[in-house]
Amino acid sequence: MTQITSHILDTSLGCPAQGVPISLLHQTDDSWTPLGSGETNADGRVSDFIGNDSVLPAGIYKLSFELRDYYKKRNTKSFYPYAEVVFEIAGDGQHYHVPLLLNPFGYSTYRGS
Repeated sequence: MTQITSHILDTSLGCPAQGVPISLLHQTDDSWTPLGSGETNADGRVSDFIGNDSVLPAGIYKLSFELRDYYKKRNTKSFYPYAEVVFEIAGDGQHYHVPLLLNPFGYSTYRGS
């Protein structure tokens, strides 16, 4: 498992959100460098964004959740075409799990375990 993982729970349905693309990016100076991406599985999880177990450097990272197609496939109107969660890591190899609790008109996140 890589250092940063995520999952999405669709709280409007009470189940995981499958098939949502998520990208991991690292802030370098004033821009974002893509590091990797994945698509949520049947449990709504992406457990490997970068394909290795290397320790990421300290800094600011972002997960970008592409939500538009997820809701289109369900014929559901949504206010958010995507969501971005920006967070900072220490660079000491800790595991960071960043879940997204999602519904068509709102979302929340937290640092999971």
